[in-house]
Amino acid sequence: KLDSRTCKAQGQVGGSPKKPKVAFCLLLFNYMHFMGEDLDTLSLKELQNLEHQLETALKHIRSKKNQLMFESISELQKKDKALQEQNNLLAKKIKQIEKEEEKEKEMEQAQRAQVEQENNDLNSSSVLSQPLHSLNISGMYQAAAGHGDNDETPLENHNNPVMPPWMVRHING
Repeated sequence: KLDSRTCKAQGQVGGSPKKPKVAFCLLLFNYMHFMGEDLDTLSLKELQNLEHQLETALKHIRSKKNQLMFESISELQKKDKALQEQNNLLAKKIKQIEKEEEKEKEMEQAQRAQVEQENNDLNSSSVLSQPLHSLNISGMYQAAAGHGDNDETPLENHNNPVMPPWMVRHING
């Protein structure tokens, strides 16, 4: 089992990194140093070097984080633009549908008004188109009185457009 004590005891820290055990020990020590462990064995120069490595690593991490955030923001802006365009298209469709509905309502109202006007025209023209007949009762009595010898009175033979024949018979008695 390899750990930091084994690496120190075997003195494999300073060996050639081509051997797997030595490479592992170097990685283990670097990891421990990066985690802030076992720093009391390092010299001032080694501490400065470790600090520089940590700063460089942090810069890379921040750079990668910023790159990912900018890519994410860019993608969100593209989605936002696409949604706004879709929203504009839908708003145009709604306005178009509302205009069409308004035109249909206007056409229906115009048709209703035309039908009502035609009905009013038919009603008024049918009343006015019928001739107004006046009833000349005195002329009928005079005609009936002048023809007393005849069994049928002229009123019964006369087609009266205003009074039906049964009423004419009723008047004559």
